[in-house]
Amino acid sequence: MSQTKISIRFFNHREVRALWDEELAKWWFSVLDIVAILTSQNDYTKTRNYWKYLKAKLKKENSQVVSATTQLKLLAPDGKRRLTDMLDYNGIIALGKEFPSKKANQFMEWFTFSDESIDGKSKAKAYALFDSSFIDSIEVCSRYTPICLVDCMTLQDK
Repeated sequence: MSQTKISIRFFNHREVRALWDEELAKWWFSVLDIVAILTSQNDYTKTRNYWKYLKAKLKKENSQVVSATTQLKLLAPDGKRRLTDMLDYNGIIALGKEFPSKKANQFMEWFTFSDESIDGKSKAKAYALFDSSFIDSIEVCSRYTPICLVDCMTLQDK
């Protein structure tokens, strides 16, 4: 694998390390980082042991999660680059389903959020609008403010 990008993303101040695979054109995410988040575990050894247990259990069940796991080198807590289990986007979705909890649901909502989703496009448009000077020139409840659109339409109808 040719690694050209390393990314660290944060979920509730917890890091999720990712590597870009140029050949396959996809991101690989650290399983241990995600297991630590989903189990609310801060201890690296306990997280690693939990993942070993879960991995063995899933392997017995012939889970796709285990077969989709690959090992890539990431910087470990001891400062050395070590092989660690990684999953791609679909693998993380499958892993998240193994943790039926409110925290897992919150993580999956964060993880699956995309700039291409309706929410992502709306957010991008809102930021662009706030960054422009256009918003400063709009009067409250003018026909250009989406917040007051229904009220303005009602007023115009009367």
